[in-house]
Amino acid sequence: MIRGKDLKYSVVTQHILLNVRHSFNVAAQDKIEEIRQRLAKGPSFQDFVQNSDLPKEEWKEYDGDLRRQKGENGRLRLPPWLKTTIPMGKNFAKIKNQLQELKLATVCEEARCPNIGECWGGGEHGTQTATIMLMGDTCTRGCRFCSVKTSRNPQPLDPLEPTNTAKAIASWGLDYIVLTSVDRDDLSDGGSQHIAETVKEIKLRNPNIFVECLVPDFRGELRCVEIIANSGLDVYAHNIETVEKLTPYVRDRRANYRQTLHVLKEAKRFNKNLITKSSIMLGLGETDEEIEQTMQDLREAGVECLTLGQYMQPTKRHLKVIEYVTPEKFKHWEERGNVLGFLYTASGPLVRSSYKAGEFFITSILRERE
Repeated sequence: MIRGKDLKYSVVTQHILLNVRHSFNVAAQDKIEEIRQRLAKGPSFQDFVQNSDLPKEEWKEYDGDLRRQKGENGRLRLPPWLKTTIPMGKNFAKIKNQLQELKLATVCEEARCPNIGECWGGGEHGTQTATIMLMGDTCTRGCRFCSVKTSRNPQPLDPLEPTNTAKAIASWGLDYIVLTSVDRDDLSDGGSQHIAETVKEIKLRNPNIFVECLVPDFRGELRCVEIIANSGLDVYAHNIETVEKLTPYVRDRRANYRQTLHVLKEAKRFNKNLITKSSIMLGLGETDEEIEQTMQDLREAGVECLTLGQYMQPTKRHLKVIEYVTPEKFKHWEERGNVLGFLYTASGPLVRSSYKAGEFFITSILRERE
């Protein structure tokens, strides 16, 4: 039985807890609204996507095959909108040398990203971005679209990597950084503590920097997801990669479409302040209906930021491109993403999950300082 005095304290305690919970929710909404405003003040979508060297009129006149027919084994000819001259810029060599000195890997190099020159060199906007790949350059999984090296037993983690990563980022003077990693199924925690330590080191040197982490699924282990979600990062990213039907064919057997959705949903539950993000590759044989369903599934899981890009076969050993999606079709998916309610949708042939990820944020920050 609860006595009158105890009941009084119980009511007061509940009132305090309700106020705390209300304040927490307001703070979370304020942060999301702040990021929405920064996105709105950023450059246009065309500033986000690297364009082809050819005029759009010539794109529309292209009469080559854009889709492999059933039974064909040859590789499709690259369409004109994917033929670009990528500027290296004066900062490219500086970043490359520094990464080598500190023994840091980047997904830009390992995944053979076509935008490495523009991002590292700064491009026409002078914004340097690089995606650091933590836990080495060797993955324990073997997805059929990815060119990162694989092994069942990669090298042990470098205990100095979190500090070295933070040092490099601090010297670049960026406002936004993307961290990604290989899968490390050989580790009991999938490397989640290592990633969290890196985030904390970065924030220690610059509390104002936005940190995005593109992380593995940790085999669905929610304790690992919670460690990352509460590490101090701002954007929790995990890529769904493709539609549900193609997942077993495209991704490693340990990856799972529903598991990806669950991880993204739970990350948001562990930390409501987080912005969640995912990415879809197009051109692997998916249908429009399947793309639409995948986008809806991501929204239902609470994902707020989405990127869609063209799959590009990295080597002859990897999956062939089934279709080259036109810029007009990518524009359609950008518009659908906006209708579905994503915070922003970046959709274009050369868009990658971490391509110039912070440019919208950086531009708005600079304008606010003015």
